[in-house]
Amino acid sequence: MGFALFRRPPDPPHLDVNHAGKRFRVALKRRATARRITLRVSSATGEVVLTLPPRTDLDTARRFADAHGGWIATRVAKVPRRVRFAHGAVIPFRGVNHRIVHWSSIRGLTAATLDPQGEPVIAVTGEPAHVERRVREFLEREARRDLAEAVLRYTAGLGVPARRLTVRDTKSRWGSCSAKGCLSFSWRLILAPPSVLDYLAAHEVAHLKEMNHSHRFWRMVHNLCPHTEEAERWLKRHGTELHRFG
Repeated sequence: MGFALFRRPPDPPHLDVNHAGKRFRVALKRRATARRITLRVSSATGEVVLTLPPRTDLDTARRFADAHGGWIATRVAKVPRRVRFAHGAVIPFRGVNHRIVHWSSIRGLTAATLDPQGEPVIAVTGEPAHVERRVREFLEREARRDLAEAVLRYTAGLGVPARRLTVRDTKSRWGSCSAKGCLSFSWRLILAPPSVLDYLAAHEVAHLKEMNHSHRFWRMVHNLCPHTEEAERWLKRHGTELHRFG
């Protein structure tokens, strides 16, 4: 007589935790290397994630999440309010606050310019429903251009080529360098002061020669980019805020 193997039903993608009249969605993730239940709230996006060891049952996970409802509420409340790319919104662009202005429904180029009063604006044209998308595309395009110029300058200085450059909306890191020499950056660096974007370009280009964070690597970065420490300080203080926008 055979015995059927026990299979745990698949986990739901999330749990709902209720606290003080508010409902919080908690994403569930199992990790093979996890030894205990952990709970975190992303300071960038406000996402709540409950990580479980492979054998932890779902009821235990629910009890754990419910018991930490107050902690979740407190952490979520500290996440900066998001700012959509909408007409009238103020967002940083190369470190300077710009107001998004929908100027015309006639299709044209999105551009950073000055309004009649001399205030910085990002002027958007086309249908009002497409303002958010067009601002995002503009920022990505400008980020790619600035990063390409900085990467070219630093690779020329080191005498090493980058095989490819991509711009994405990464959450956990501002840039990366693959073993094949492909560089990837967050488009949100265009929101920061130019010196910060410039530093990240130097950092990742240095990885083309040193795929580590050794003393030799950091010496190379400082030689390439004298304002490394200033940019690092800015990212530690303000980097999380860049995820508020869009």
